[in-house]
Amino acid sequence: MTTHIFPDGFLWGAATASYQIEGAWEADGKGESIWDRFSHTPGKVQDGDTGDVACDHYHRYAEDVALMRGLGLKAYRFSISWPRVIPDGKGAVNEAGLDFYDRLVDALVEAGITPYVTLYHWDLPQALQDAGGWCSREVVGHFARYADVVSKRLGDRVKFWATHNEPWVVAKLGHYIGVHAPGITDLSACYQVAHHVLLSHGEAVPVLRANAGGAQVGIVLNLSPVDPASASPANQTAARRHDGYLNRWYLDALFKGTYPDDMSAILDEIGVAVPVQAGDMAKISAPIDFLGVNYYTRDVVCDDPDGAFPFTSPGPRENAEFTEMGWEVYPEGLYRLLKCVHQDYSPAALYVTENGAAIADAPTGDAVHDPRRIAYLRAHFKAIHRAIGEGVPLKGYFVWSLLDNFEWAFGYSKRFGIVYVDYEDGQRRIPKDSAHFYREVIADNGLSD
Repeated sequence: MTTHIFPDGFLWGAATASYQIEGAWEADGKGESIWDRFSHTPGKVQDGDTGDVACDHYHRYAEDVALMRGLGLKAYRFSISWPRVIPDGKGAVNEAGLDFYDRLVDALVEAGITPYVTLYHWDLPQALQDAGGWCSREVVGHFARYADVVSKRLGDRVKFWATHNEPWVVAKLGHYIGVHAPGITDLSACYQVAHHVLLSHGEAVPVLRANAGGAQVGIVLNLSPVDPASASPANQTAARRHDGYLNRWYLDALFKGTYPDDMSAILDEIGVAVPVQAGDMAKISAPIDFLGVNYYTRDVVCDDPDGAFPFTSPGPRENAEFTEMGWEVYPEGLYRLLKCVHQDYSPAALYVTENGAAIADAPTGDAVHDPRRIAYLRAHFKAIHRAIGEGVPLKGYFVWSLLDNFEWAFGYSKRFGIVYVDYEDGQRRIPKDSAHFYREVIADNGLSD
């Protein structure tokens, strides 16, 4: 029997996001977000679902913190709703919104759970979107002010801050593919947004450091290793380009202060301008204390010379397992990714800030049996243990997600939680078998084969 014991102090946590769990979409002075508007637009979200109620965490946070405590969680990663705090994104502060996060942080601290705050997990105030949203450079200053307001209130207790969650998703899915809010389909807008999101990160870093003494400040990226569909030179070139588009565009900007030359050349060829001004890249690449990595699967690509980008994804791979999202279960990719980021960019510390699987769960009485999710987690825990053993400075792991929740354009049709939420039966929470498994891993700080 092989035992995988993690370093002392390794942080085991769970993650959520404001719009996906809070509900209370109009409560206590909260403003409208782009996801409120998007989900209320017919045809945008599966089954017409909205985040109006979600998991009702806004009213049930004490119950949810008690759940976390029962699982032995050491940390909880959650996001702040910008329009709950500043309803129009730039004007008056909504004290009732800040009070909610005060209460949540106090409850976490009392439970011995370290709060990890993400400032932006995709719910931009609709009023800012109406003025141009992330396509407008003005939003950068509004984000810095928002960071200032939140960190002044919570910075005495919150010491771990991530500015943004997954800028690639904000840019591509929200502004090019259009399946996320605000539903724009414009390649030029995609790269305006990507740059402004990164620039707002750079503007916020010194603000957070000033307001939260001893703060650890970082950002969260969705990253995947990229493999060619075959060994052909065209497919290998396509894989390199896709790596630039998905991974290196953000990593190079943050850690090297430049965008990748090969990707910049492609954008030049197709007439897409990135709105870089003097001093921007120095701000974007200001030193950070940690990088959060969200990992779900690898990407396999092949050449597509007729596409806007010269690559595309092939069909499903034979003999591979896939989750309900259609994502290949590939724990080796997490090991490879952590090793690569460490070797190529040398972040001071790394966290796996999201990792999990959508499985079609259903309760049996007061139990939810999810052996596939347990197997998924077990394999990924072994992958991160291997990376740590080879020198990767990985400090913690946050499972996605604590609760089943509103899964963006998929509504409530996908369940990622280790705790089942019965939306039809009074929001009843049922810890799944995977939650009990995770509690044992946390208690042992490791696992056995």
